[in-house]
Amino acid sequence: MSGRALAVTTLAIPVLAGIAYLAAFGAPARYMAINAGALALAAAAIALAPRRLCRTGRWVLIAAALAACFAPLLTGPAIAGVARWLPLGPVSLHAGMVAVPVLAVLVAEEDANAPALLSLALLAALLQPDMATGAALMLAGVGLCDARRDWRYGVFAIVAFVASLVAAMSGELPAQPFVEHVIALLARSHPIAALGLLATLLASFCLMVGAVPGSAASRKALAGCLVGFSFAGLVSNYPSALIGYGAAPILGFGLALALLPTTGRETIPEPPPS
Repeated sequence: MSGRALAVTTLAIPVLAGIAYLAAFGAPARYMAINAGALALAAAAIALAPRRLCRTGRWVLIAAALAACFAPLLTGPAIAGVARWLPLGPVSLHAGMVAVPVLAVLVAEEDANAPALLSLALLAALLQPDMATGAALMLAGVGLCDARRDWRYGVFAIVAFVASLVAAMSGELPAQPFVEHVIALLARSHPIAALGLLATLLASFCLMVGAVPGSAASRKALAGCLVGFSFAGLVSNYPSALIGYGAAPILGFGLALALLPTTGRETIPEPPPS
């Protein structure tokens, strides 16, 4: 299987399982349509992504991801003092779920500046407030600490853990059916189905860590994001990434998987001249 096909598979496993869950348990038809449309866009991005990304291009995308993290504070909408969505006409996208996977993949290749860049995104999560994004950043930091063996990422992960707790105390909103707490609610009536959805997330995590093309640091940072968002969806009223209704995580992880093969090229030797 090619690297691009493997990346699409990594995303499609939990997303298709989530669409099947939505269909089986009576979710509105537009929920399935939006998730399927987001998966198609993400697959197209993976298929058409450039094989190389220059450092200038990487920095442009890093700046765009950080701007997306802060944009809800300026644009709204805000609900009970919480602003964490990007308004796009009839659809609102969770800013952290779109931007943070992309940011994690890209900053992993900017080792000198990565902790500072992640800290800027963490500030946005704290101001919104958004425990899920804080948890994703924390575990992206854990992944980078494991890959780089750099104490700075360990310090960042500790700070992000504290920031996530602070955000959790003031940023929780009522749960929406088919969006938040998907596995926890499903486990009460259909535990086998809940375990099946959890297994698809685990499969995606394993493929991110050990199979898709890209540098080890970027892959582990992205896998950490998936665990962070999934954990928040299990324990609190935050979207269940990839398996529940919501285009934002599908697009965010799809773009991140599209960018993964452009990372780590400094470790690949140039072919000898013919």
